[in-house]
Amino acid sequence: MKKIAILGSTGSIGTQTLSVVREQKDIQVVALTAGSNIGLLEAQMREFRPALVCVAEEKAAEELKVRTADLQVKVVSGMEGLTEAAVWPESEILVTAVVGMIGLRPTIAAIEAGKTIALANKETLVTAGHIIMPLAEKKNVPVLPVDSEHSAIFQSLQGAAGNPVHRILLTASGGPFRGWKKEDLGNVQVEDALKHPNWAMGKKITVDSSTMVNKGLEVMEARWLFGVDPSQIQVVVHPQSVIHSAVEFEDGAVIAQLGTPDMRLPIQYALYYPQRRRLSGKRLNLCVPGSLTFEEPDMETFPGLALAYRALEQGGSMPTVYNAANERAVALFLDRKIRYPEITELIEACMDQAGVIPEPGVEEILAAEREVYEYIQRKAFR
Repeated sequence: MKKIAILGSTGSIGTQTLSVVREQKDIQVVALTAGSNIGLLEAQMREFRPALVCVAEEKAAEELKVRTADLQVKVVSGMEGLTEAAVWPESEILVTAVVGMIGLRPTIAAIEAGKTIALANKETLVTAGHIIMPLAEKKNVPVLPVDSEHSAIFQSLQGAAGNPVHRILLTASGGPFRGWKKEDLGNVQVEDALKHPNWAMGKKITVDSSTMVNKGLEVMEARWLFGVDPSQIQVVVHPQSVIHSAVEFEDGAVIAQLGTPDMRLPIQYALYYPQRRRLSGKRLNLCVPGSLTFEEPDMETFPGLALAYRALEQGGSMPTVYNAANERAVALFLDRKIRYPEITELIEACMDQAGVIPEPGVEEILAAEREVYEYIQRKAFR
């Protein structure tokens, strides 16, 4: 019986992780955390009976305690509670499914505690890959990717037999605005950006996919997960989302992972690695798509991807600036306080004014995030 803790159990990845748990029946959920959706969290508590749950705010935690007084469960709150869940003694695997840099401290604590990391929180590696991966190696802790693209790369590497990677081919659907030009994006509304053609995801990541910032974050994540130079990561637009990513070796051979767009597959692979289990759902029929097409990304229309490569090149704290600027800009867009093109405009403005700390520690990373938030507050509402 595997024992897991899930950070972000009420979000898209968290609920799909619990779907895998529900189907496989030999995983015990010992800790859950959520932001503010205590209604869904209560339902999860009653179904999966964790020993510990955490919510963001203390007031919500007190309400949850009252609502679940009949359960034998410890209810905590805040960053302290999130970290307690991450290192809960009974758990073997931590699924980091929270969105944003809030996942940084708990992930570090879990690695220190020797937990296997099933990583869906890309911001952890984007901002602190230079801390996370050496620490995981030192502690002999596996970091198993849950993102579909990085799981595809990881799966494709299983046959590498120690041979060096020549290039990673990171696929992208192109999002809902593939083929549009820059001048077409001025009137994009929130509802338009939330219509992803292939995947069902949370609001923030869906907007990120539409701007291709998500692909930029994935480039940064791949750089750390697989120890390659940014120049070895090529983004390829593949609208059908059948090939989830691929690896090219020195002899020109390309190994890819294919499948239907179902996040449960990479989640389950991370939970059971290296074992493969049967998974219910639609299976890939190569005759149905008709054709698989590929094209280069349009970095002029979608500058968020180009800015990601620039942030990687500058290194140090600049990926944190990129990530933090995007987090705040997307939140403003979802609140209808800025226009769609201003998302990447704000990212670029933040990068232009920020200095670079070469090897930032955790406190410096979090300070850089705060500085970006303050800058955007001044700029967006002056």
